[in-house]
Amino acid sequence: MKIAVIGTGYVGLVTGTCFAELGNDVLCVDIDAAKIERLKQGHIPIYEPGLEELVLRNFKEERLKFTTDVREAVQWAEIVFSAVGTPPDKDHKADLSAVKAVAKSFGEHLNAPKVFVNKSTVPVGTSHMVHGIIAEASGGRVPFYVVDNPEFLREGSAVKDFLNPDRIVCGVESAEAREAMEKLYQPLVRAGRPLIFTDIPSAEIIKYASNSFLATKISFINEVANFCELAGADVTEVARGIGLDDRIGPRFLHAGIGYGGSCFPKDVQAFIQTGKEKGYDFKILEAVEAVNEKQKMLMVEKLKRAIPDLKGKVLGVWGLAFKPRTDDMREAASLALLPALVEAGATVRAFDPVAMENAEKILGDSIEYTSNPYEAAEGADAVLLLTEWDEFRALDLARVKASMRGEHLFDGRNVYEPEEVKKLGFIYEGIGR
Repeated sequence: MKIAVIGTGYVGLVTGTCFAELGNDVLCVDIDAAKIERLKQGHIPIYEPGLEELVLRNFKEERLKFTTDVREAVQWAEIVFSAVGTPPDKDHKADLSAVKAVAKSFGEHLNAPKVFVNKSTVPVGTSHMVHGIIAEASGGRVPFYVVDNPEFLREGSAVKDFLNPDRIVCGVESAEAREAMEKLYQPLVRAGRPLIFTDIPSAEIIKYASNSFLATKISFINEVANFCELAGADVTEVARGIGLDDRIGPRFLHAGIGYGGSCFPKDVQAFIQTGKEKGYDFKILEAVEAVNEKQKMLMVEKLKRAIPDLKGKVLGVWGLAFKPRTDDMREAASLALLPALVEAGATVRAFDPVAMENAEKILGDSIEYTSNPYEAAEGADAVLLLTEWDEFRALDLARVKASMRGEHLFDGRNVYEPEEVKKLGFIYEGIGR
């Protein structure tokens, strides 16, 4: 099939590349001419395991192409995906300006019956609004069909998630749209992946409800962790005990310093605001968000209890991205935590395997950046682990301890076994342990 994907961020680039990998002809579109030129030259703008290889191969085999020409893409394609960003506005609502612009362009350039697929995460009612925008812009020249097809891609495993999805959700309201989406996703359906058709509002809500529930699990276990510290329990044992109940499951029951990234924070906030617009208060989600914001600063509280005066102290930091296997700094706990430590007078020396370039764009020279985790810890009064990169799990902690000035190790993701770390001479502080 001929597919156009408008927007080449995390979702758009992965979506377009994976559809090309499945044998389709794909044209990826972006208004950023410099970005498109870099993509044509083989430079991938994001860190996503496995993506570069697929982009280069499909570009070489001419199934994947890049352009800034929206008109060309719309008129060439059978199916047009809108995969532009929906960042939060000042009121925490989803900013739909880019979605509206894509819909208007689609309508203006519509030259034959086509399917318009909204891949962006949008509040319920958006697809119907988009339908109106397209109808007005096209002037009723030719028929078109709107689909809501939410993405469920996790940064760090987005390629795997696309090609091996838990489920594919399509909100449709016409037989033509359903037939097109069945044909498009047939390769994945043949591999046993479930394709679910719903009405459009249900599809829009499924995306927000999914992310909000996962965020709820994280905030819940963090609440339990904070109580475990008061009660003298170990949250890792508690999480294991409750996670073995198949009604609950073990995933997302890992206590730490809160969730971040491009999805959970903005989607929880947007779901809350959409509820208010419809006259409903999501009390649980309001608590989920409040717990998460407080959890991000928990490490500062622990650090100040252990070292009341941080002025002149050196702090080694392992991990800056919001989670491992990505260079994404959006809503990362480090962005809330590190400025507070610098303001308290500490010198922060940090290492992250892939996110330091993006971190420097935000944090600037307020912190120091090192070439490896050992350098970050050298001479430090305390070490803080903020992101659970695999390479931090097997570090030579005896070497780390010998190079430090102090003895505190703050494990913000419960990566290490407390007793093993203590035997090396560390004063260990985890979350809920």
